[in-house]
Amino acid sequence: MSKAAGDPPPLELEPGIEDFKPVLDNRVRMPEPLPVRLVAVEDIRLPSPNGMEEKLDAFYVELLQFERLRDPNEPLAYRADNFILRFDVADSSAAHESLRPTQIEIPSLEEAEKKLIELELEYTRQRGVTPGEESLLVLDPAGNWIELQEYRVIR
Repeated sequence: MSKAAGDPPPLELEPGIEDFKPVLDNRVRMPEPLPVRLVAVEDIRLPSPNGMEEKLDAFYVELLQFERLRDPNEPLAYRADNFILRFDVADSSAAHESLRPTQIEIPSLEEAEKKLIELELEYTRQRGVTPGEESLLVLDPAGNWIELQEYRVIR
């Protein structure tokens, strides 16, 4: 490769500090944000029949990537990035006040759909009234309607 007369000189790295030693940072580490968010204005409470703990853990922690809260006052609660999803455990089957779904924002609707297919969970794909608005409607193990929506990061 020939060099033209007006080309700038090639870039070169400056020599580093030979006796550099990193300093241990003792500040409290902030947890990384969770990849799921509840579409709500406060914490959500849903009903659940007794004995559903393992199935709910598999659904909310493994499938949707919530964080399980270990609180003696709240026997069954999951943390999203913004709010907490709490379950009121009852001995009998839970009565649902409405059929309105709990909306959960997830990073990828496609990945969630693949997981639902692998787990052989029934779901319904919905299209909204605006272009590109899609969601998945699924029942959680406690019988609560959940609507999964993909959130888009604006860059």
